[in-house]
Amino acid sequence: MPSSIQIQRIQPTTTNTTTTATVNNHKQPSATTIWRVPTSICLPEDLIHHHTHAVGAHQCSSAVVQTISAPIDAVWSVVRRFDNPQAYKHFLKSCQVILGDGDVGTLREVHVVSGLPAGSSTERLEILDDDRHVMSFSVVGGDHRLKNYRSVTTLHASSVCDGATVVVESYVVDVPPENTKEETCVFVDTIVRCNLISLKQTAENMVKNN
Repeated sequence: MPSSIQIQRIQPTTTNTTTTATVNNHKQPSATTIWRVPTSICLPEDLIHHHTHAVGAHQCSSAVVQTISAPIDAVWSVVRRFDNPQAYKHFLKSCQVILGDGDVGTLREVHVVSGLPAGSSTERLEILDDDRHVMSFSVVGGDHRLKNYRSVTTLHASSVCDGATVVVESYVVDVPPENTKEETCVFVDTIVRCNLISLKQTAENMVKNN
């Protein structure tokens, strides 16, 4: 079955709110924009706000959508394992929980496979909602390019394919000084897309073998 996947990247809407930053002892306005998942992605009402991000002047945001031919419970059983992301994220070789017991606020340290431009990442669990199938984590340290990265993943039943699950993963991240917003989104989208394709294979194989 061909992979059903979409990458959504839109120009964020500028809010009326500005923040200030001190540059050479002078306060300079820094506009914050709001990024929302496009209306082309059908999300239940109670999940839309999870994919609405405040994006700073030197940040970018995007979303990837993947349909999986497996029930939500099966897909969620893989996604919710904050202590075992390498079960489907094949760019990771190991994970160690360094603080917490799996509840919100838990910290993990993951190590990346060799050959990638990263070494390790320290990440904090921000949301774990078993009822609505929402998981979010933020990157708080490590050796990598994803500064101030925050990801939100939601699951919901497909409205066009009975028994299938739609996974939406969106994120916001700093744009490195040497890169453009487009380049940064392409880089992160590629990682997220590969992870969700792997999640699809893992969940579908799990259901098939049960």
